[in-house]
Amino acid sequence: MKVQWFSQKITAVVLVLITSFTFAASQNSGYVELIKKDKDGKFNKHGWNHYGPGYFTLDKTTGVLTAHGGMGLFWYSGKKFKNFILELDFKTELEKSNSGIFIRVPELVTNNDYINKAFEIQIDDKTTGIHKTGAVYDAKAPDDSSASMGPGQWNHFKITCKDDLIQIELNNKLINTWTITTPIGKIREWYPEGYIGLQNHDDDNSTFFRNVKIKEIE
Repeated sequence: MKVQWFSQKITAVVLVLITSFTFAASQNSGYVELIKKDKDGKFNKHGWNHYGPGYFTLDKTTGVLTAHGGMGLFWYSGKKFKNFILELDFKTELEKSNSGIFIRVPELVTNNDYINKAFEIQIDDKTTGIHKTGAVYDAKAPDDSSASMGPGQWNHFKITCKDDLIQIELNNKLINTWTITTPIGKIREWYPEGYIGLQNHDDDNSTFFRNVKIKEIE
């Protein structure tokens, strides 16, 4: 009986330690969720604004954002970010689905100037080169254009911005590394910090986003 009691005690201690370690690791990850849950456990869009035609809807149970119409920008107004790692999942409805993630938008979005002042990490599986999924739009094509899972599948972006360096990982594969230079393509100048935005682009199909989180780095 003592042996059984001791074994149960050890098991309980191990479970507590594992739980504590997992909780500590999650607390120390440094990431901030940009689509958060409220006190009722429902996801909300607090801190986000939308500019331009179209709109985004949010499933309050799953946290999935759906882009409708366009071309517009759903942007997080809570804070500007300088050096950071941005991670999110996205899914396209069709191969031709067009969307993107804007980084370091320098000003409050009240007109279309952001298009020429902030780089876009492209989502578009049908095109090639500097307009392909994983490209820095109009600037640097992905080194590997085969990393996307394609329409109907969730993909994972990890976008690192460190001073003038942009690195893009798609589905755990490093596909783009670029040192910023301007003017290039549609971008006339670049800014060291700014807002994060998700694009809604298409009238006839949707792009979906979830698990949007960011970690500031030195």
